[in-house]
Amino acid sequence: MIGGSTWHVSGGRVLGPAPFFLAGIVNVTPDSFFDGGRFLEPEAALDQGRELARAGAHILDVGGESTRPGAQAVSEVQELARVIPVVRELGRLPLACLDGLAGAFPLISVDTYKARVADEALRAGACIINDISACRFEPALLDVLAQHKPGYVLMHSLGRPGTMQEDPRYLDVVGEILRFFEERLGVLVKAGVPEANIVLDPGIGFGKLLEHNLAILRGMERFGGLGRPLYVGLSNKSLWGGLLGLGPGERQTATAVALGLLVARGVLVHRVHDVAQARQAALVATAMS
Repeated sequence: MIGGSTWHVSGGRVLGPAPFFLAGIVNVTPDSFFDGGRFLEPEAALDQGRELARAGAHILDVGGESTRPGAQAVSEVQELARVIPVVRELGRLPLACLDGLAGAFPLISVDTYKARVADEALRAGACIINDISACRFEPALLDVLAQHKPGYVLMHSLGRPGTMQEDPRYLDVVGEILRFFEERLGVLVKAGVPEANIVLDPGIGFGKLLEHNLAILRGMERFGGLGRPLYVGLSNKSLWGGLLGLGPGERQTATAVALGLLVARGVLVHRVHDVAQARQAALVATAMS
């Protein structure tokens, strides 16, 4: 397992050891790149969450603000209105044991960089915060994390979504992300966030060109030296368009192949749109490893 096989989240829950975990995406937004608008209404988002849970999602990752390249920020009030009712209702889903693992799933995660949204989501039943900002956009998020001690996804991004794809440059993309993780891990731990609660996401597509994304995927093992599990989101992303000339609705096979390869190499958590297909790919990779 690259970097580690267990992840602590709220309430003393420990995920793992396991060959993989799947985080199903629930976008409560009008403008996400893949399914923008389909699940904006609360009942549609809840139906999607229920479907992903039935397909075997260990985690449901709820987001109320699109973070696609060029996306515009939404207000705190608007994000709360989108996210909190969905988090509260998804938290009432019947829980089940999956893949022979101890404990019951799905767990609820919220994709936000806003301190108040994170705080209210955790009080509403979420146990993971998935943050594209690494606590840089709103430093008050550090206090929320230190208080609640949820699972935390520490992600690398080169700037904010609205501008991150404007001529991103690196001399050594993997080395620079490694140094970023080291610095932010130090900040988080000093603030009171247990290291055992943190997983690392290199941020495929967040301020990266095709060559940067491929270099990250080839060099994934280097991140394991930091001792934390890895969390990767490459589901239907634009790198498959750049590499293979595929539109957003044509990238499922590339996503599944890449996910299987990453499972075989020891990446622990995979954020996906299609949980059923991802689970098949992950199980095949596990059986052949």
